[in-house]
Amino acid sequence: FAGYISQVLKNYTDHACDGEYVSLRCPHRTTISIQSSFYGRIVPSHQLCPSRYPHSYATLIKEDVACSVGTSLQKMLDECQDRRSCQFLVNSRLFGMDPCPGTGKYLLVWYKCRPNEYKSKVACEDDKLRLSCKKSMVIAIYSAIFGRTQGGSLECPYQNLGMPMTECQSATALQLMIKRCHGKRSCSIYASTYEFGDPCYPGIQKHLNVIYTCDNTPLLLPVDETQPPALSSSSSSSMEPVGVSTEMALLSNILAAYAFITENPERAALYFVSGVCIGLVLTLLALVLRVSCRTD
Repeated sequence: FAGYISQVLKNYTDHACDGEYVSLRCPHRTTISIQSSFYGRIVPSHQLCPSRYPHSYATLIKEDVACSVGTSLQKMLDECQDRRSCQFLVNSRLFGMDPCPGTGKYLLVWYKCRPNEYKSKVACEDDKLRLSCKKSMVIAIYSAIFGRTQGGSLECPYQNLGMPMTECQSATALQLMIKRCHGKRSCSIYASTYEFGDPCYPGIQKHLNVIYTCDNTPLLLPVDETQPPALSSSSSSSMEPVGVSTEMALLSNILAAYAFITENPERAALYFVSGVCIGLVLTLLALVLRVSCRTD
C-alpha cells in the first residue's frame, strides 16, 4: 500500500530523442495525467541526444538551441491522457511542422499517475474542509491547491474588489495535506492563511481544492506459528522481562477492543446485551439447581 501511494504521489519525468520510442506507464488502478511537455532543443547535443549525423556533416549545420513547438502538450494529451500506458515513436512529423530542420530534437514529458476513482472537495477561505473514508479505508491525497486559480471556483465565486484576477498558489499545500490526512480515515483542516500562508496579494479571496482517493488499509501479514521466532543479536543479548511483554500485550488488546467498539458501536452493544442475557440465564439455572438440591 505504501509503495502504491508513493507511486501515485510521485511526479514522473521521461524523455526520448528523435527516432526513439517514448513509453509512459502507471501502476494498477491509475491512469496517466500529463502535466507538461516539451519538444525541440534548448541544450547542445553533447548534453542531451547527440546528433546521429556524421561529424563532418553535423559541423556544416549550425545547431539551433532555441527550437520548440507549441503543439507538444496537446499531442501528449491526445496520445496518453487517461490511459494506463502509452508508447509511440518520436519524430518531427508527429508534432506538425519541423521548427528547426537539420537539428536533432527530443521530447520531455512530465506526468503523474491519477487514481481511477477519486474525489474532489473545495473549501472557501476560512471555511473548514473535512475528508473522510468508509470503514477499513484510508485517505490518499493526490493533489492540493490553496490560493486562486485562473479559472476560479464555482463553489467560491470571485468577488471583484478592485484586485487583479491573477493566479497564485501555495507551494506547501500538498505537503501539508499529506501530513495532516495521509493514511487516516478522516481529517479536517481550515482553508486559512494561518495554515497555508498567503501566496496572493492582500485582499484576494482564496480557496482550498483537494483531490483524494480512499484505499484499503494494509493488512497484517499472518504469522507462521510452525516456525520458531527468530532472535536477532541485539534481542538475544537484552531480553525483555516477561512482565513487561505481558503488560504490552494486555495494553494492545485493550486498544484493539476500544478501536473495535468505537468503529462498531451497534455490534458492541449487541455483544454486551447478549453477554448479560447469557449471564442472567446461567445465574438463574444455578439458583434453580441450588434450590432443588436443598429441597431434596
